[in-house]
Amino acid sequence: MYHTWMRYFTPGPAHHRLGLVCLGVGLQHGALPPVGPRTLDHHVAVVISAGTGWYRTPDGHTRTVTAPALIQLAPGVPHHYGAAPGAGWDEAFVDFTGPAVDAYTELGCIDPTRPVVPLTDTTGPRAAVGRIARAARRGNPLLEIETSAAVHELLVALRRARAGTDPHGDPLLRALARDAFLPLSVAQHAARHGMTTTELRTAVRRGAGCSPKDYLLGIRLTRAKELLAATELPVAAVARRVGYDDPAYFSRLFTRRVGTAPVRFREREGRAVPGGWSDRVPDPDHPPVIASHASAQVPGTA
Repeated sequence: MYHTWMRYFTPGPAHHRLGLVCLGVGLQHGALPPVGPRTLDHHVAVVISAGTGWYRTPDGHTRTVTAPALIQLAPGVPHHYGAAPGAGWDEAFVDFTGPAVDAYTELGCIDPTRPVVPLTDTTGPRAAVGRIARAARRGNPLLEIETSAAVHELLVALRRARAGTDPHGDPLLRALARDAFLPLSVAQHAARHGMTTTELRTAVRRGAGCSPKDYLLGIRLTRAKELLAATELPVAAVARRVGYDDPAYFSRLFTRRVGTAPVRFREREGRAVPGGWSDRVPDPDHPPVIASHASAQVPGTA
């Protein structure tokens, strides 16, 4: 006995330019029949929230799947899987494709070498699948746009839910971010963590999808943008604050990566106000608003 609900979509050329498009979504539970053997021309994320089952690799090896888990199906790769006999399992699936898949793979959100990925929990991924399911109502004029956005969200949620991932972020990446403005080379950062340069490169690429140099540069330039936009510090002072003693080198680097010089960026984005810069992050649930004055009287009502 099992229950199943699914919808399939046909995004147009403009929707494909969003980077990712959703081709289908399904919510199923119970003693589901096996899937395959088959080969698809697109990706599928199968999120198992409860129960157990199996996955058979193209070379004939069978792996046990125990919830919470993700089954990643890649285009062109034969697959065969199913729930264990008896109670079965609880699954949600999303079919997707698009040019952004390559970027998500490079950044570590999709790992084609791991068809079965243990998860810590499925709350985040199931919330993204739920958004796709709600958008799938007949006649929704924004269906393809809403489902595309939710696929992006799903891939990030699956990356965060991967077993072995610290919910507060990778401790190594947090430490590098903390020290990003120190005048240290990549080799010196590695030595501070008792690692070789190669080990640091491997760890950062696994966690952030880029090299240590690019990871640190992104943090430095992001902070430089904030200081340029929200303070009146001279460019040389901004350079020093983000770890560059040579303001000319900083300006060249900023221009090459951002596409505009620091002074031009400030002219375009500057919002300097009296009171200086704040590192405090606003609470998204309580954004800054103009305080209402309940006691204020409307003119003419006194």
